Amino acid sequence: MAANDINCEEALKQILAFFDHELADDEREGLERHLRACRSCFSRAEFERQLKDKLRGLASEDAPGATRDRIKALIQNF
Repeated sequence: MAANDINCEEALKQILAFFDHELADDEREGLERHLRACRSCFSRAEFERQLKDKLRGLASEDAPGATRDRIKALIQNF
């Protein structure tokens, strides 16, 4: 294992930041290298990518006005 290689625990912590383009270049490269070598983490990353894509599609639908009002009220009271 090279000095800048990461383990599965570190990879799983970085997956969401990876998809949000929030990793530094060296972190991104380390994660990409890990995902090429680790089938388990690759599968988890693929699941997270598909879930994120699905949620993004749902976000384009407008919530009913009453639901938006309830959410705004909850946020204001928080």
